[in-house]
Amino acid sequence: IVCIILGSLCCRMAAWDLTVTVEDLGPDAPPIQISVTSELHIGGVILKLVEKTNLKKDWSDHALWWEQKQQWLLRTGWTLDKCGVHADARLVFTPQHKPLRLGLPNGVTLKMRACFSSSAFRTVMGICRVLNLRHPEELSLLRPVEEKKKKKDKDSSEELYDLTDVPLTAGSVQALYDGMPAHFADSPKTEAVYKMLSVSLPSPAPEAIAKLYRPASVVDKTHIHTRWLNSSRSLMQQGIRENDKLWLRFKYYTFHDMDPKYDAVRLTQLYEQARWAILLEDIDCTEEEMMLFGALQYHIGKLSLSQDMVSSCQGMDDLESALKSLEVKMVGDSNSTDMLVRDTFLRINRTRLTLKGYKQYWCKFQDTSISYYKSSEDRYGEPIQQLNLKGCEVAPDVSVAGQKFCIRLLIPAPEGMNEIYLRCENEKQYSQWMAACKLASKGLMLLDSSYQNEVKNIQTFLAMQRSNSAAPAAQTDESINTHSLVSPRYHKKYKPKQLTPRILEAYQNVAQLSLTSAILKFLQIWQALPDFGISYFMVRFKGSRKDEVLGITNNRLIRIDLGIGDVVKTWRYNNMRQWNVNWDIRQVAIEFDGNINIAFTCVNADCKVVHEYIGGYIFMSTRSRQQSDTLNEELFHKLTGGHEAL
Repeated sequence: IVCIILGSLCCRMAAWDLTVTVEDLGPDAPPIQISVTSELHIGGVILKLVEKTNLKKDWSDHALWWEQKQQWLLRTGWTLDKCGVHADARLVFTPQHKPLRLGLPNGVTLKMRACFSSSAFRTVMGICRVLNLRHPEELSLLRPVEEKKKKKDKDSSEELYDLTDVPLTAGSVQALYDGMPAHFADSPKTEAVYKMLSVSLPSPAPEAIAKLYRPASVVDKTHIHTRWLNSSRSLMQQGIRENDKLWLRFKYYTFHDMDPKYDAVRLTQLYEQARWAILLEDIDCTEEEMMLFGALQYHIGKLSLSQDMVSSCQGMDDLESALKSLEVKMVGDSNSTDMLVRDTFLRINRTRLTLKGYKQYWCKFQDTSISYYKSSEDRYGEPIQQLNLKGCEVAPDVSVAGQKFCIRLLIPAPEGMNEIYLRCENEKQYSQWMAACKLASKGLMLLDSSYQNEVKNIQTFLAMQRSNSAAPAAQTDESINTHSLVSPRYHKKYKPKQLTPRILEAYQNVAQLSLTSAILKFLQIWQALPDFGISYFMVRFKGSRKDEVLGITNNRLIRIDLGIGDVVKTWRYNNMRQWNVNWDIRQVAIEFDGNINIAFTCVNADCKVVHEYIGGYIFMSTRSRQQSDTLNEELFHKLTGGHEAL
């Protein structure tokens, strides 16, 4: 026994050669061989390497990368034996922070240093600190979609704005100097870059817009979300190398604690992401909404050219009221509790959306349910039906010009979704019922303090779509580039000469807004769209023989029939008991209240992406204003990491 132990110790203490490539010596330099033992720790290996290079420089950012295992050796106290490193290992001694080309929502590409050894989640935190983007947990990195290229564009190179010299700072809130983070005030070049990040830029030429990727179907939309990086793993582990290009985008559509005093870059980049989602038809909207979006873009573009957001904050006086409308959960006047129960005549259509399909009923709204009766005299008896709106989908179907005010309800049922349309008589009735339905879908009653605010926001939105014939306005403006204001669908339908007067007409309703208020209004209307915040994935549900689409939002999962595009079923997170992933068969299983169980596999994405989306949204719901400056990174990884949690 003694001989065996001594023999084992001798083997572990025996010296052997380890080959390491040192990147700083250049691509043509041969690897360095050092003599090591299995008991030598990683820090000792680095010390031997540094001594052998004979280079006098700061090596503090360097670490060892193990090529075969695709992992970093960051625990300097661990021995080679504990790490599992043997003589056949190919190690690279390389900086942990490397240049990365980063594409932002507004189309600007930055070259900046990013951490390639931390989790992608922490890397995004570092990037956001440099760019002065608060709440980095809402953003993530994804591999870019290739743009359409013509033969003559082969040699065209994108313009890069170099921020590699900007120091990486600690802390979530930056010290501001003259309205910008201090590290951007060091030179005129970095000041100009910050202005590009915090002020909306002029739209590109129509030819450049035509080259941008535009999803043609819901299937195309599912492909976008397969490109998100794994937040639990480092960039190097995911095949990202020095000077590669990634996109930085808002991933989770829950925008917490938005404050224009500190969020100039965040507001602008969020506006740009929303704007391009509409222009590239990633999200649908009605024709009237598109003209209003076009008018707001036109207005924002004019104001951005005429004022400097970095040094002046026009419209700060009305920010408090404007911010309330931006919040996903809006807080209204707590004294407005006069609308407890609403009784009125409404037209209901339970079949298909035609005028002949509507029948008039006496409807009563109470708590989170609508009860309807044949007549007002019958309202004290049993209703024809009671519709519980908790967990339902609520979407507008409105044409102000055509005096059509309809509410589309998709109500969950055991057999699928019941589709019901409510037709209101006028704007006032529509605003009140739409607000009530929205609140009820979230499980809130008319007693809730946000009811009156919701009504006002809907009325404001309708007023913006109303034509303003009394306002003196030129009906032509040669400077308007309609291609940058409305989506291609409307350019196929109308000529620019037809679109320009309609955009200018809608512009009269928003022309008095300040720049900040206009951006907030644009974001508010974007968030009110029926398809807002839905991320799509192609899945195969357990027991099904066909592929379907799973939509993931901040509060629910949506099952969508791929053939006809209809919502089949909705499940809300607040009814979720647990969810888990079988990593062997890559299947996500979720258990809801009422013994409802679903399971599915992902067809064109790693199930880790879906797992991360669900866990990420649940993490976002744990945030509060009191903890706005602290981020519980450990909880995020517990909810999103799965077996890869760091």
